[in-house]
Amino acid sequence: MSKKPYVCPSIKRNSNSFLEKHCQGPVGEPCDRIDGTRIEELVAEHGSPLFVFSERQLREKYREAHLAFSTRYPRVQFAWSYKTNYLKAICNVFHEEGAIAEVVSDFEYQKARKLGMRGDQIIVNGPYKPRGFLMEAVHDHAKIQIDNHQEIRVLEEVAQAQGRVVDVAIRVNMETSSDIPWSKFGFNYESGEATLAIKRICASEHLRLVGLHAHIGTFILDPTQYQVAIGKLVTLLWTARQQFGVVLEYLNMGGGFASCNTLHYQYLPGKEVSPSFQQYAEAICTSLLRDLPADMDQPPTLYLETGRALVDEAGYLVTSVIDSRRMVTGRQAIVVDAGINLLYTVAWYKLDIQPVHGIHAPVESTRVYGPLCMNIDVLREDASLPPLSPGDRLMIHPVGAYTITQSMQFITYRPAVVMVGCDGRAHVIRRRENLEYVEALEQLPDHAEAAVAEKPVTSRAARKKGSGGLVKSNHD
Repeated sequence: MSKKPYVCPSIKRNSNSFLEKHCQGPVGEPCDRIDGTRIEELVAEHGSPLFVFSERQLREKYREAHLAFSTRYPRVQFAWSYKTNYLKAICNVFHEEGAIAEVVSDFEYQKARKLGMRGDQIIVNGPYKPRGFLMEAVHDHAKIQIDNHQEIRVLEEVAQAQGRVVDVAIRVNMETSSDIPWSKFGFNYESGEATLAIKRICASEHLRLVGLHAHIGTFILDPTQYQVAIGKLVTLLWTARQQFGVVLEYLNMGGGFASCNTLHYQYLPGKEVSPSFQQYAEAICTSLLRDLPADMDQPPTLYLETGRALVDEAGYLVTSVIDSRRMVTGRQAIVVDAGINLLYTVAWYKLDIQPVHGIHAPVESTRVYGPLCMNIDVLREDASLPPLSPGDRLMIHPVGAYTITQSMQFITYRPAVVMVGCDGRAHVIRRRENLEYVEALEQLPDHAEAAVAEKPVTSRAARKKGSGGLVKSNHD
């Protein structure tokens, strides 16, 4: 009778998510495809690490959100938040679905204009709008939402110089819960500052108040906060009408809707506790319809600047294991080729990390390091993963929101980004960076340039460039 092979003892993690305070939970079924496209084929073509977006999921999320609001309120317009992910291909998908643009800088404004958005299809937000930016936005009839008293003064001067009356809105900050309000932005409701701003604009010969805006925070998990916020905006709408005879054209509830990501302090996975679009829509629209003046010719347009909740789950990061080791405590630790320079959001979220291929072995507590030469480069302190070896692929999800806009070339180049289209094909929407791209805006002082030119060329890349060619890899 032959002996059975030895299997080391293991403890199986309880699958009830409410008991899993720190880890991401047991590893689910491996995911070796995104919308039918094999991940290994994508890596072979475009390298690792690699960002991958699903066009199908982008469109489905937008339609789900729009349906939730448009079936509860008659006049709804979404505006895509450029700061959340400003890749042209991503923005264009949302514009094709019907979203206008929401920007917070002249840089984002220029991107929106280049993508074909007219000025009146762009909402201009943010606490810093240089005069030149305001001049351009006024000229283009953009929807300017004033953030402070200084902006009122500058806009009056710009409007006077252009010889026209400019339509504007104001941003309002307010208390909506026990959390500290975002008082950095806009005019305060409770102190009466917002009412004074309304009064000042209504008295202006060059400005016309047409809207109110409130963006109460980010990753809001309690929809009742939006009930409070919309109620206070409607109160200001009444004030503008009764005291100054102004009928507002729109109310803008901003964004802040949560995705299915899991915050560090949460016990339950985000997908189990994050509100649905229906819950957000019910909180906002029910209160709005109840409190609006009954004799209005038509209700104000409801604007929404949703970003994270539309794009986060459509984004994936494929990364490869480059080392596996045992820590002095006996825990498994792995090093992967994607670091926190690509995933700034790990500061807030316990990102889900799963093997791409099935590995038939018990999972264990694993620390996941990035490749950067700094000890804080940790993607997960405690992930449940099976034993892993160099070359194994991992999928990190969801990473669609803020990773692209906040990533940087610290130590390593930023990777390629591909989108799996509704046609099933993988489209490169941003190429992998190379040295020529990173150094494109750099230059040496003249004396240093001359000294470098006298040095012998030794690197392969320099030799190729000197001979008229540029070294390229199949991942560039």
